Amino acid sequence: MGEPIRLSPSVWAGIAPQRGDVAETLRRTGEHAGIATATPRSNVALPPPSGSIIEARGLVKVYRRRRVVNDVAFRLQQGEIVGLLGPNGAGKTTTFYMIVGLVPPLEGTIQLDGADITRMPMYRRARLGIGYLSQEPSIFRKLTVEDNLLAILETLPLTREERRARLEGLLDELRIKHLRHSKAYALSGGERRRLEITRALVSQPKFMMLDEPFAGVDPIAVHDIQSIVAGLRHRGIGVLISDHNVEQTLDIVDRAYIMFDGQVKVSGTVRELVFDDEVSRIYLGPTLTARLRDRFASEDATR
Repeated sequence: MGEPIRLSPSVWAGIAPQRGDVAETLRRTGEHAGIATATPRSNVALPPPSGSIIEARGLVKVYRRRRVVNDVAFRLQQGEIVGLLGPNGAGKTTTFYMIVGLVPPLEGTIQLDGADITRMPMYRRARLGIGYLSQEPSIFRKLTVEDNLLAILETLPLTREERRARLEGLLDELRIKHLRHSKAYALSGGERRRLEITRALVSQPKFMMLDEPFAGVDPIAVHDIQSIVAGLRHRGIGVLISDHNVEQTLDIVDRAYIMFDGQVKVSGTVRELVFDDEVSRIYLGPTLTARLRDRFASEDATR
């Protein structure tokens, strides 16, 4: 799937002069939905409210008369990294796709700053600042790294100087300047993923939905990708990660939702999940649980 065109901050500011006022923006486009305040399902302590918030309530999806997702609630705000995890068949991928906009829910709502975006297509969610990075390669393989970024920059209403400044800034910040003239097909798995993340940042999204960001990345490059994803937090971007590499994901998330049999069984901070016996039983297993608990014990001992 090609990357949707997203509006630049200058254009977005003209549509919604007040930050996060999505409800007003939808009202202007004739698609205003009732605003409601959702209560998170879990009792996990969340960061203080700031910036925009995505909330899902009562999500249900049925395939062949089987409820693969059953009454799932979810919350993500700018500046935090959240994991959506679970064993195969738990319903996490379907839930992730519903939040992204790839799959419509049978029941439930998804809201951005209180405005209903449940039936909104992906390209319109992108205009509201919700970026998506798919598991499958999404770069133009025959273009250089620089041209891959320029291809997206040229869809934005920027001057030539502004495009060049944003290009150079991203090349520097994501540490791919030395690759600018390399063809995309010649990149390693880690370099390709870095380019994809850089390209997704061109339009300065408020949220990034990352589908298997560590897939196809060699072990040496995983730490590099982890550092880049963790850095999105400091840019004020809210990040949702769905990945089978649970240990690498838990290394960088602030909290996570653990799904099992179509429902969120447990949610909490990484520490809370690691020391939860039910999470160990249904998902982490004894070996990984012991390793993660030992890591926390070592960190506590050095404080």
